[in-house]
Amino acid sequence: MHDYGNIEHRDAVLGYDDVVPMRDAAGALVTRWDGVTFKLHPVTGEQVPDEVAQLPQWSYVNPRQADWPTADFIVGNPPFIGNKRMRDALGDGYVQALRGAWGDVPESADFVMYWWQRAADCVRFGLTRRFGLITTNSVTMIFNRRVVEVALADAGTGVGSRQAGAFMLPNAQKSGAGLPRPNAAKLSLVFAIPDHPWVDSAQGAAVRIAMTVGTVDANEPRLLTVRSEENYDDSETKVEFDERRGLIHANLKVGANVAAALPLRANMLLSNRGVIPHGAGFTVTRDDAPSLGLGTVPGVDARLREYRNGRDLTDRPRGVLVIDLHGLGIDEVRHQFPAIYQWLYKRVKPERDLNADRSRRELWWLFARRNTELRSALCDLPRYIATGQVAKHRVFQWLDASILPDDKLIAVASAEGAHLGVLSSEVHTAWALATGGTLEDRPVYSKSTCFETFPFPSDDTGLTSALTDRIRQLAEQLDAHRKARQAAHESVTLTGLYNVLEKLR
Repeated sequence: MHDYGNIEHRDAVLGYDDVVPMRDAAGALVTRWDGVTFKLHPVTGEQVPDEVAQLPQWSYVNPRQADWPTADFIVGNPPFIGNKRMRDALGDGYVQALRGAWGDVPESADFVMYWWQRAADCVRFGLTRRFGLITTNSVTMIFNRRVVEVALADAGTGVGSRQAGAFMLPNAQKSGAGLPRPNAAKLSLVFAIPDHPWVDSAQGAAVRIAMTVGTVDANEPRLLTVRSEENYDDSETKVEFDERRGLIHANLKVGANVAAALPLRANMLLSNRGVIPHGAGFTVTRDDAPSLGLGTVPGVDARLREYRNGRDLTDRPRGVLVIDLHGLGIDEVRHQFPAIYQWLYKRVKPERDLNADRSRRELWWLFARRNTELRSALCDLPRYIATGQVAKHRVFQWLDASILPDDKLIAVASAEGAHLGVLSSEVHTAWALATGGTLEDRPVYSKSTCFETFPFPSDDTGLTSALTDRIRQLAEQLDAHRKARQAAHESVTLTGLYNVLEKLR
């Protein structure tokens, strides 16, 4: 074996001088729950986090973007860690240092986008001729897509006016790479597959991935989309593609760049994501409700609310309630609703006490996301329109205003049937598919890219009062018909209905 000195075993995205134990303002060591060790609660008998099982947290001294050597080509398959799992997988100190060093990457971006950003910079600044990366297919999701959008923007000095020497100290010049350009060039995607099957041979996990190849001065870019897949017993998949040529946009599509559409002022503040309770104890069954004061304690009916998540909409409602104490201080809760206070104290507070977020620890009786914008938008409405963020079929439906939507739902603050009709139309469905992202094999509906950018028809575009009435009538009939079929047949789900409809079509 020969050591040629060209393989380095180190962190590829974060550089630092040292790693030391993290300490708080008083000098005490900072730890967190290990996330896997539970114990039985002495009163409820339920599994709760074991506060004794702690992991030390680490501080990274002088964190910075890791240097990459200059190379002709960059090829890689970076780690697939979603932004919500980064703290659990990498630690609070690492994530804090990483995000501080990479201010140009949105904090909500997945871990893989730090590799994508660096590889794109290498090409844009002339340190690399071309890169090719395998990432999760969530590269088209809005926060990940923003990294791609910046790289594909017009040539200039780059994000934050970064110069080549400001983000990289190449240790060697490779033939063909050339000297760094003084300013960033415009990146082009010369090849992409936005959604491709991938099987982890070691663990057997089936996921969906994307492939992107970036360079400057691309000639006839190629976009491949999967036409068919055939699985074999040996965990291999035969894939056939459709090919299109043309400018590849940040959403990994060619043609009209609808992903670049800007939000419309007329649509602002109308759509919102739902709440995040952050604690299983907030959710209660109808059998539990009487013991919490429903029907006997004044005001409890306004605090035990019907609750819906994405599966409730596409499958069948679970029939659960959620404890919503929005606007109340802890003393008010204890005095007005003592049974609810005791319930949450036993079932929510133990988990919240170990949360790294100070607000979630100290305000343990309140939702992690209280969403005052959503509440303000819905407060005077008898009903509103809802759809799941991630769903096989894009379906909109009415929900009563008394129902509280989960974070996985998009709520549209309108009781107007014509709005439900337009959102349920083939035109809006096509728009949502073009502007939204993908999670594995399911389309994702983003309020900022799918709803806020959508141009609703108006009088100026030929929408007459007669046509509006017809759209309103059809929308009401559609929602009523679906609900009636589900009420008549216990096994019928919305997903099942639309699966049949898709086959019939």
